[in-house]
Amino acid sequence: MRSYRVDFDKSSVARSILLTSLPLIVAELVNLLYSQVDRIYISHMSGVGSTALTGVGLCLPIISLISAFARLFGSNGGGPLCAMELGRGDKAEAESYLRESFTLTLATGVLITVLVLIFIDPVLRLFGASDATFPYAKDYLSIYVLGTVPVLISLTLTPFINALGYSSIGMIGTVLGAVTNIVLDPILIFAAGLGVKGAALATLVSQIVSALFCIVFLTRGHLPIKLSISRLTRKRTLRLCALGTSGFTMGATNSIVQLVCNKCAAIWGGDLYVGVMTILNSLREVFSTPINGFSGGAGPVMSYNHGKGDGVKVRKASDMLLWMMLVYTGLVWAVLYIFPDPFIRLFASDEALVTATHHAMRIYFFGFIFMSFHMSGQQTFVALGCAKQAVFFSLFRKVVIVVPLTIILPYLMGVDGVVAAEPISNFIGGMATYLTMRFTVYRRHATPVARPTPMA
Repeated sequence: MRSYRVDFDKSSVARSILLTSLPLIVAELVNLLYSQVDRIYISHMSGVGSTALTGVGLCLPIISLISAFARLFGSNGGGPLCAMELGRGDKAEAESYLRESFTLTLATGVLITVLVLIFIDPVLRLFGASDATFPYAKDYLSIYVLGTVPVLISLTLTPFINALGYSSIGMIGTVLGAVTNIVLDPILIFAAGLGVKGAALATLVSQIVSALFCIVFLTRGHLPIKLSISRLTRKRTLRLCALGTSGFTMGATNSIVQLVCNKCAAIWGGDLYVGVMTILNSLREVFSTPINGFSGGAGPVMSYNHGKGDGVKVRKASDMLLWMMLVYTGLVWAVLYIFPDPFIRLFASDEALVTATHHAMRIYFFGFIFMSFHMSGQQTFVALGCAKQAVFFSLFRKVVIVVPLTIILPYLMGVDGVVAAEPISNFIGGMATYLTMRFTVYRRHATPVARPTPMA
Protein backbone atom coordinates (compact mmCIF):
# COMPACT_ATOMS: atom_id res chain seq x y z
CA MET A 1 0.00 0.00 0.00
CA ARG A 2 2.95 2.33 0.61
CA SER A 3 3.73 2.36 -3.13
CA TYR A 4 0.56 4.40 -3.59
CA ARG A 5 1.86 7.18 -1.33
CA VAL A 6 3.32 10.51 -2.51
CA ASP A 7 6.14 11.67 -0.19
CA PHE A 8 5.86 15.47 0.01
CA ASP A 9 9.32 15.68 1.66
CA LYS A 10 11.29 13.77 -0.97
CA SER A 11 9.37 14.67 -4.16
CA SER A 12 9.77 17.98 -5.99
CA VAL A 13 6.89 20.45 -5.96
CA ALA A 14 5.97 19.71 -9.58
CA ARG A 15 6.12 15.95 -9.05
CA SER A 16 4.10 16.13 -5.83
CA ILE A 17 1.35 18.20 -7.47
CA LEU A 18 1.17 16.04 -10.60
CA LEU A 19 1.19 12.74 -8.70
CA THR A 20 -1.49 14.04 -6.34
CA SER A 21 -3.57 15.84 -8.99
CA LEU A 22 -3.80 13.14 -11.65
CA PRO A 23 -5.60 10.54 -9.49
CA LEU A 24 -7.89 13.30 -8.19
CA ILE A 25 -8.74 14.41 -11.74
CA VAL A 26 -9.50 10.83 -12.75
CA ALA A 27 -11.62 10.37 -9.63
CA GLU A 28 -13.45 13.67 -10.16
CA LEU A 29 -14.11 12.88 -13.82
CA VAL A 30 -15.41 9.40 -13.08
CA ASN A 31 -17.48 10.72 -10.17
CA LEU A 32 -18.90 13.42 -12.40
CA LEU A 33 -19.48 10.92 -15.19
CA TYR A 34 -22.00 8.96 -13.21
CA SER A 35 -23.96 12.08 -12.19
CA GLN A 36 -24.00 13.17 -15.83
CA VAL A 37 -24.94 9.66 -16.96
CA ASP A 38 -28.04 10.02 -14.78
CA ARG A 39 -29.02 13.17 -16.68
CA ILE A 40 -28.13 11.75 -20.09
CA TYR A 41 -30.32 8.68 -19.52
CA ILE A 42 -33.12 10.80 -18.06
CA SER A 43 -33.03 13.23 -21.01
CA HIS A 44 -33.62 10.32 -23.38
CA MET A 45 -36.60 8.83 -21.56
CA SER A 46 -39.28 8.32 -24.17
CA GLY A 47 -41.81 11.16 -24.38
CA VAL A 48 -40.87 12.91 -21.13
CA GLY A 49 -37.09 13.32 -21.36
CA SER A 50 -36.91 17.13 -21.50
CA THR A 51 -39.48 17.59 -18.71
CA ALA A 52 -37.83 14.96 -16.51
CA LEU A 53 -34.39 16.54 -17.07
CA THR A 54 -35.74 19.94 -16.08
CA GLY A 55 -37.24 18.40 -12.92
CA VAL A 56 -33.92 16.86 -11.94
CA GLY A 57 -32.20 20.17 -12.74
CA LEU A 58 -34.34 21.84 -10.09
CA CYS A 59 -32.70 19.54 -7.50
CA LEU A 60 -29.18 20.71 -8.36
CA PRO A 61 -29.16 23.69 -5.96
CA ILE A 62 -30.08 21.38 -3.09
CA ILE A 63 -27.44 18.83 -4.13
CA SER A 64 -24.83 21.62 -4.32
CA LEU A 65 -25.80 22.81 -0.84
CA ILE A 66 -25.44 19.28 0.57
CA SER A 67 -21.98 18.92 -1.00
CA ALA A 68 -20.97 22.28 0.45
CA PHE A 69 -20.91 20.76 3.94
CA ALA A 70 -18.22 18.33 2.78
CA ARG A 71 -16.07 21.33 1.85
CA LEU A 72 -16.75 22.82 5.26
CA PHE A 73 -15.48 19.78 7.16
CA GLY A 74 -13.16 18.19 4.57
CA SER A 75 -11.43 19.74 1.56
CA ASN A 76 -11.42 23.32 2.85
CA GLY A 77 -11.57 22.75 6.60
CA GLY A 78 -10.15 19.66 8.27
CA GLY A 79 -8.15 18.46 5.25
CA PRO A 80 -5.73 21.43 4.99
CA LEU A 81 -5.37 21.62 8.78
CA CYS A 82 -4.55 17.91 8.89
CA ALA A 83 -1.89 18.39 6.19
CA MET A 84 -0.37 21.33 8.09
CA GLU A 85 -0.09 19.27 11.29
CA LEU A 86 1.46 16.36 9.39
CA GLY A 87 4.01 18.84 7.96
CA ARG A 88 4.85 19.89 11.54
CA GLY A 89 5.13 16.24 12.57
CA ASP A 90 2.19 16.42 15.00
CA LYS A 91 0.32 13.20 14.14
CA ALA A 92 -1.90 13.33 17.22
CA GLU A 93 -3.27 16.76 16.27
CA ALA A 94 -3.73 15.67 12.64
CA GLU A 95 -5.72 12.64 13.83
CA SER A 96 -7.87 14.84 16.06
CA TYR A 97 -8.91 16.93 13.04
CA LEU A 98 -9.79 13.76 11.13
CA ARG A 99 -11.95 12.41 13.95
CA GLU A 100 -13.75 15.66 14.71
CA SER A 101 -14.44 16.31 11.02
CA PHE A 102 -15.94 12.82 10.73
CA THR A 103 -18.13 13.35 13.79
CA LEU A 104 -19.40 16.69 12.48
CA THR A 105 -20.11 15.10 9.10
CA LEU A 106 -22.26 12.33 10.59
CA ALA A 107 -24.33 14.73 12.71
CA THR A 108 -24.82 17.21 9.87
CA GLY A 109 -25.77 14.50 7.37
CA VAL A 110 -28.54 13.15 9.60
CA LEU A 111 -29.92 16.65 10.25
CA ILE A 112 -29.98 17.57 6.52
CA THR A 113 -31.73 14.33 5.62
CA VAL A 114 -34.52 14.94 8.13
CA LEU A 115 -35.01 18.61 7.17
CA VAL A 116 -35.15 17.97 3.42
CA LEU A 117 -37.65 15.12 3.78
CA ILE A 118 -39.89 17.31 5.96
CA PHE A 119 -39.81 20.39 3.72
CA ILE A 120 -39.32 18.80 0.29
CA ASP A 121 -42.58 20.07 -1.27
CA PRO A 122 -42.30 23.79 -0.41
CA VAL A 123 -38.56 23.79 -1.17
CA LEU A 124 -39.04 22.43 -4.69
CA ARG A 125 -41.84 24.91 -5.35
CA LEU A 126 -39.59 27.71 -4.11
CA PHE A 127 -36.85 26.51 -6.47
CA GLY A 128 -39.16 26.88 -9.46
CA ALA A 129 -40.89 23.52 -9.89
CA SER A 130 -43.97 23.76 -12.11
CA ASP A 131 -46.89 21.33 -12.11
CA ALA A 132 -45.21 19.47 -14.99
CA THR A 133 -41.73 19.20 -13.45
CA PHE A 134 -42.59 18.82 -9.76
CA PRO A 135 -43.32 15.04 -9.81
CA TYR A 136 -39.95 14.26 -11.39
CA ALA A 137 -38.08 16.59 -9.03
CA LYS A 138 -39.73 15.06 -5.95
CA ASP A 139 -39.19 11.48 -7.14
CA TYR A 140 -35.47 12.13 -7.60
CA LEU A 141 -34.76 14.21 -4.50
CA SER A 142 -36.74 12.10 -2.04
CA ILE A 143 -34.46 9.13 -2.81
CA TYR A 144 -31.21 11.04 -3.37
CA VAL A 145 -31.39 12.75 0.03
CA LEU A 146 -31.38 9.34 1.76
CA GLY A 147 -27.75 9.14 0.65
CA THR A 148 -26.77 12.42 2.32
CA VAL A 149 -24.78 10.74 5.10
CA PRO A 150 -22.73 8.42 2.82
CA VAL A 151 -22.08 11.12 0.21
CA LEU A 152 -20.85 13.53 2.89
CA ILE A 153 -18.66 10.80 4.40
CA SER A 154 -16.94 10.01 1.10
CA LEU A 155 -16.49 13.67 0.13
CA THR A 156 -15.22 14.65 3.58
CA LEU A 157 -12.81 11.75 4.11
CA THR A 158 -11.20 11.79 0.66
CA PRO A 159 -9.23 15.03 1.37
CA PHE A 160 -7.75 13.39 4.48
CA ILE A 161 -6.66 10.41 2.38
CA ASN A 162 -5.04 12.90 -0.01
CA ALA A 163 -3.35 14.73 2.89
CA LEU A 164 -1.66 11.45 3.80
CA GLY A 165 -0.32 11.25 0.24
CA TYR A 166 -2.66 8.45 -0.90
CA SER A 167 -4.54 10.26 -3.68
CA SER A 168 -4.55 7.04 -5.74
CA ILE A 169 -6.52 5.32 -2.97
CA GLY A 170 -8.99 8.20 -2.92
CA MET A 171 -9.38 7.73 -6.67
CA ILE A 172 -10.13 4.02 -6.26
CA GLY A 173 -12.91 4.74 -3.76
CA THR A 174 -14.55 7.22 -6.11
CA VAL A 175 -14.19 4.94 -9.13
CA LEU A 176 -15.82 2.04 -7.28
CA GLY A 177 -18.88 4.16 -6.57
CA ALA A 178 -18.99 5.50 -10.11
CA VAL A 179 -18.79 2.07 -11.73
CA THR A 180 -21.58 0.88 -9.45
CA ASN A 181 -23.76 3.79 -10.55
CA ILE A 182 -23.01 3.41 -14.25
CA VAL A 183 -23.88 -0.30 -14.15
CA LEU A 184 -27.10 0.22 -12.18
CA ASP A 185 -28.42 3.24 -14.13
CA PRO A 186 -29.72 1.49 -17.28
CA ILE A 187 -30.93 -1.48 -15.24
CA LEU A 188 -33.01 0.59 -12.82
CA ILE A 189 -34.09 3.40 -15.17
CA PHE A 190 -35.10 1.33 -18.20
CA ALA A 191 -35.06 -2.42 -17.45
CA ALA A 192 -36.84 -2.05 -14.11
CA GLY A 193 -38.97 0.82 -15.43
CA LEU A 194 -38.26 3.06 -12.43
CA GLY A 195 -37.34 6.14 -14.49
CA VAL A 196 -36.14 9.08 -12.40
CA LYS A 197 -36.49 7.04 -9.20
CA GLY A 198 -34.13 4.44 -10.67
CA ALA A 199 -31.48 7.08 -11.38
CA ALA A 200 -31.67 8.33 -7.80
CA LEU A 201 -31.55 4.79 -6.39
CA ALA A 202 -28.44 3.97 -8.44
CA THR A 203 -26.78 7.09 -7.07
CA LEU A 204 -27.74 6.16 -3.50
CA VAL A 205 -26.15 2.71 -3.76
CA SER A 206 -22.97 4.11 -5.33
CA GLN A 207 -22.59 6.66 -2.53
CA ILE A 208 -22.79 3.92 0.08
CA VAL A 209 -20.07 1.93 -1.70
CA SER A 210 -17.68 4.91 -1.81
CA ALA A 211 -18.32 5.82 1.84
CA LEU A 212 -17.64 2.28 3.07
CA PHE A 213 -14.39 2.15 1.11
CA CYS A 214 -13.11 5.39 2.69
CA ILE A 215 -14.06 4.25 6.20
CA VAL A 216 -12.35 0.88 5.80
CA PHE A 217 -9.14 2.44 4.46
CA LEU A 218 -8.83 5.08 7.19
CA THR A 219 -9.25 2.49 9.95
CA ARG A 220 -6.34 0.37 8.69
CA GLY A 221 -3.46 -0.23 11.11
CA HIS A 222 -0.52 0.97 8.99
CA LEU A 223 -1.65 4.61 8.75
CA PRO A 224 -0.14 7.31 11.00
CA ILE A 225 -3.66 8.59 11.80
CA LYS A 226 -6.84 6.55 12.19
CA LEU A 227 -10.54 7.25 11.85
CA SER A 228 -13.09 7.09 14.65
CA ILE A 229 -15.87 9.15 16.21
CA SER A 230 -14.66 11.52 18.90
CA ARG A 231 -15.84 14.17 21.31
CA LEU A 232 -15.83 17.64 19.77
CA THR A 233 -13.52 20.29 21.18
CA ARG A 234 -14.37 23.97 20.91
CA LYS A 235 -10.92 25.04 19.69
CA ARG A 236 -10.60 22.55 16.83
CA THR A 237 -14.23 22.81 15.77
CA LEU A 238 -14.03 26.59 15.54
CA ARG A 239 -10.72 26.44 13.69
CA LEU A 240 -11.78 23.94 11.04
CA CYS A 241 -15.16 25.62 10.58
CA ALA A 242 -13.50 29.04 10.27
CA LEU A 243 -11.21 27.81 7.50
CA GLY A 244 -13.83 25.53 5.93
CA THR A 245 -16.37 28.35 5.70
CA SER A 246 -14.74 29.50 2.45
CA GLY A 247 -15.46 26.18 0.75
CA PHE A 248 -18.91 26.00 2.25
CA THR A 249 -19.59 29.53 1.03
CA MET A 250 -18.54 28.55 -2.50
CA GLY A 251 -20.89 25.57 -2.47
CA ALA A 252 -23.74 27.41 -0.79
CA THR A 253 -23.47 30.39 -3.11
CA ASN A 254 -23.41 28.03 -6.09
CA SER A 255 -26.71 26.74 -4.78
CA ILE A 256 -28.06 30.30 -4.47
CA VAL A 257 -26.87 31.18 -7.97
CA GLN A 258 -28.49 28.06 -9.44
CA LEU A 259 -31.72 28.92 -7.65
CA VAL A 260 -31.68 32.53 -8.90
CA CYS A 261 -30.76 31.43 -12.44
CA ASN A 262 -33.56 28.85 -12.51
CA LYS A 263 -36.10 31.37 -11.24
CA CYS A 264 -35.00 34.08 -13.69
CA ALA A 265 -34.83 31.57 -16.56
CA ALA A 266 -38.37 30.43 -15.77
CA ILE A 267 -39.62 34.04 -15.66
CA TRP A 268 -37.93 35.16 -18.89
CA GLY A 269 -37.97 31.92 -20.89
CA GLY A 270 -40.23 29.33 -19.22
CA ASP A 271 -39.43 25.65 -18.60
CA LEU A 272 -37.39 25.52 -21.83
CA TYR A 273 -34.77 27.87 -20.37
CA VAL A 274 -34.73 26.03 -17.04
CA GLY A 275 -33.69 23.06 -19.18
CA VAL A 276 -31.03 25.25 -20.81
CA MET A 277 -29.63 26.17 -17.39
CA THR A 278 -29.58 22.49 -16.40
CA ILE A 279 -27.46 21.68 -19.45
CA LEU A 280 -25.14 24.66 -18.91
CA ASN A 281 -24.64 23.74 -15.25
CA SER A 282 -23.96 20.14 -16.26
CA LEU A 283 -21.33 21.20 -18.80
CA ARG A 284 -19.77 23.62 -16.33
CA GLU A 285 -19.46 20.77 -13.83
CA VAL A 286 -17.83 18.57 -16.46
CA PHE A 287 -15.23 21.11 -17.51
CA SER A 288 -14.59 22.44 -14.00
CA THR A 289 -13.72 18.97 -12.74
CA PRO A 290 -10.01 18.99 -13.74
CA ILE A 291 -9.73 22.46 -12.18
CA ASN A 292 -10.94 20.95 -8.90
CA GLY A 293 -8.42 18.13 -9.35
CA PHE A 294 -5.52 20.54 -9.86
CA SER A 295 -6.63 22.51 -6.77
CA GLY A 296 -7.02 19.35 -4.72
CA GLY A 297 -3.52 18.25 -5.72
CA ALA A 298 -1.79 21.55 -5.04
CA GLY A 299 -3.62 22.22 -1.76
CA PRO A 300 -2.02 19.48 0.37
CA VAL A 301 1.42 20.32 -1.07
CA MET A 302 1.06 23.98 -0.07
CA SER A 303 -0.43 23.16 3.35
CA TYR A 304 2.24 20.56 4.15
CA ASN A 305 5.11 22.89 3.22
CA HIS A 306 3.40 25.77 5.00
CA GLY A 307 3.40 23.63 8.14
CA LYS A 308 7.13 22.99 7.65
CA GLY A 309 7.78 26.69 7.09
CA ASP A 310 9.12 26.22 3.53
CA GLY A 311 7.78 29.36 1.83
CA VAL A 312 9.73 28.79 -1.41
CA LYS A 313 7.90 25.53 -2.11
CA VAL A 314 4.58 27.15 -1.22
CA ARG A 315 5.15 29.82 -3.89
CA LYS A 316 6.27 27.27 -6.46
CA ALA A 317 3.12 25.22 -5.87
CA SER A 318 0.88 28.29 -6.17
CA ASP A 319 2.56 29.34 -9.44
CA MET A 320 2.34 25.89 -10.96
CA LEU A 321 -1.32 25.62 -10.04
CA LEU A 322 -2.12 28.82 -11.95
CA TRP A 323 -0.27 27.80 -15.11
CA MET A 324 -1.84 24.34 -15.19
CA MET A 325 -5.28 25.93 -14.93
CA LEU A 326 -4.58 28.58 -17.59
CA VAL A 327 -3.53 26.00 -20.16
CA TYR A 328 -6.52 23.79 -19.43
CA THR A 329 -9.22 26.50 -19.35
CA GLY A 330 -7.86 28.06 -22.54
CA LEU A 331 -8.23 24.74 -24.35
CA VAL A 332 -11.75 24.22 -23.00
CA TRP A 333 -12.83 27.68 -24.12
CA ALA A 334 -11.55 27.00 -27.64
CA VAL A 335 -13.17 23.56 -27.90
CA LEU A 336 -16.58 24.74 -26.74
CA TYR A 337 -16.60 27.58 -29.22
CA ILE A 338 -15.54 25.39 -32.16
CA PHE A 339 -17.50 22.21 -31.37
CA PRO A 340 -20.52 23.09 -29.15
CA ASP A 341 -23.17 20.77 -30.61
CA PRO A 342 -21.75 17.34 -29.62
CA PHE A 343 -21.66 18.39 -25.97
CA ILE A 344 -25.15 19.86 -26.01
CA ARG A 345 -26.68 16.79 -27.66
CA LEU A 346 -25.45 14.60 -24.86
CA PHE A 347 -28.17 16.18 -22.73
CA ALA A 348 -30.80 17.19 -25.28
CA SER A 349 -32.61 15.58 -28.20
CA ASP A 350 -35.32 18.24 -28.54
CA GLU A 351 -34.27 20.67 -31.31
CA ALA A 352 -35.75 23.73 -29.61
CA LEU A 353 -33.70 22.96 -26.49
CA VAL A 354 -30.55 22.34 -28.55
CA THR A 355 -30.92 25.65 -30.41
CA ALA A 356 -31.55 27.67 -27.25
CA THR A 357 -28.61 26.05 -25.44
CA HIS A 358 -26.24 26.59 -28.38
CA HIS A 359 -26.78 30.35 -28.22
CA ALA A 360 -26.68 30.55 -24.41
CA MET A 361 -23.52 28.46 -24.13
CA ARG A 362 -21.41 30.89 -26.17
CA ILE A 363 -22.30 33.64 -23.71
CA TYR A 364 -22.02 31.55 -20.55
CA PHE A 365 -18.52 30.18 -21.28
CA PHE A 366 -17.06 33.41 -22.67
CA GLY A 367 -13.88 34.18 -20.73
CA PHE A 368 -13.81 30.76 -19.04
CA ILE A 369 -10.04 31.17 -18.73
CA PHE A 370 -10.47 33.76 -15.97
CA MET A 371 -11.77 31.03 -13.67
CA SER A 372 -8.11 30.04 -13.34
CA PHE A 373 -7.25 33.22 -11.47
CA HIS A 374 -10.12 32.86 -9.01
CA MET A 375 -9.51 29.18 -8.27
CA SER A 376 -5.72 29.42 -7.89
CA GLY A 377 -5.98 32.47 -5.66
CA GLN A 378 -8.74 30.90 -3.59
CA GLN A 379 -6.91 27.58 -3.17
CA THR A 380 -3.77 29.38 -2.02
CA PHE A 381 -5.74 31.28 0.62
CA VAL A 382 -7.35 28.05 1.86
CA ALA A 383 -4.11 26.03 1.84
CA LEU A 384 -2.38 28.66 3.99
CA GLY A 385 -5.23 28.97 6.48
CA CYS A 386 -6.29 32.49 5.44
CA ALA A 387 -9.97 32.10 6.27
CA LYS A 388 -11.09 35.74 6.08
CA GLN A 389 -9.76 36.29 2.56
CA ALA A 390 -11.07 32.94 1.33
CA VAL A 391 -14.59 33.61 2.64
CA PHE A 392 -14.65 37.20 1.36
CA PHE A 393 -13.77 36.32 -2.23
CA SER A 394 -16.18 33.38 -2.28
CA LEU A 395 -18.99 35.77 -1.37
CA PHE A 396 -17.69 38.56 -3.61
CA ARG A 397 -17.76 36.60 -6.87
CA LYS A 398 -21.09 34.89 -6.40
CA VAL A 399 -23.23 36.98 -4.06
CA VAL A 400 -21.97 40.48 -4.86
CA ILE A 401 -21.52 40.02 -8.62
CA VAL A 402 -23.43 37.04 -10.06
CA VAL A 403 -26.73 37.19 -8.17
CA PRO A 404 -27.47 40.92 -8.70
CA LEU A 405 -26.41 40.76 -12.36
CA THR A 406 -28.56 37.67 -12.97
CA ILE A 407 -31.59 39.65 -11.76
CA ILE A 408 -30.74 43.00 -13.40
CA LEU A 409 -29.29 42.06 -16.81
CA PRO A 410 -32.45 40.36 -18.18
CA TYR A 411 -34.17 43.76 -18.08
CA LEU A 412 -31.49 44.98 -20.50
CA MET A 413 -30.75 41.84 -22.53
CA GLY A 414 -33.77 39.59 -22.12
CA VAL A 415 -33.12 35.95 -21.24
CA ASP A 416 -29.49 36.30 -22.41
CA GLY A 417 -28.87 38.37 -19.29
CA VAL A 418 -29.40 35.29 -17.12
CA VAL A 419 -26.27 33.66 -18.55
CA ALA A 420 -24.21 36.83 -19.13
CA ALA A 421 -23.61 37.28 -15.41
CA GLU A 422 -21.27 34.27 -15.27
CA PRO A 423 -18.48 35.52 -17.61
CA ILE A 424 -18.59 38.99 -16.04
CA SER A 425 -18.09 37.50 -12.57
CA ASN A 426 -15.28 35.25 -13.81
CA PHE A 427 -13.29 38.27 -14.97
CA ILE A 428 -13.95 40.68 -12.10
CA GLY A 429 -13.97 38.11 -9.30
CA GLY A 430 -11.05 36.12 -10.73
CA MET A 431 -8.67 39.04 -11.08
CA ALA A 432 -9.65 40.54 -7.72
CA THR A 433 -8.99 37.22 -5.93
CA TYR A 434 -5.68 36.47 -7.61
CA LEU A 435 -4.19 39.97 -7.40
CA THR A 436 -5.07 40.25 -3.71
CA MET A 437 -3.46 36.88 -3.02
CA ARG A 438 -0.40 37.79 -5.08
CA PHE A 439 0.27 41.05 -3.25
CA THR A 440 -0.45 39.75 0.27
CA VAL A 441 0.11 36.14 1.38
CA TYR A 442 2.18 35.21 -1.70
CA ARG A 443 4.77 37.91 -0.93
CA ARG A 444 5.02 36.82 2.69
CA HIS A 445 6.13 33.34 1.61
CA ALA A 446 9.44 34.34 0.10
CA THR A 447 10.86 33.38 3.50
CA PRO A 448 9.82 30.69 6.01
CA VAL A 449 6.56 31.46 7.78
CA ALA A 450 5.39 31.24 11.35
CA ARG A 451 2.62 28.97 12.55
CA PRO A 452 -0.61 30.30 10.97
CA THR A 453 -4.00 30.85 12.48
CA PRO A 454 -7.19 30.30 10.44
CA MET A 455 -8.15 33.95 10.77
CA ALA A 456 -4.79 35.25 9.42
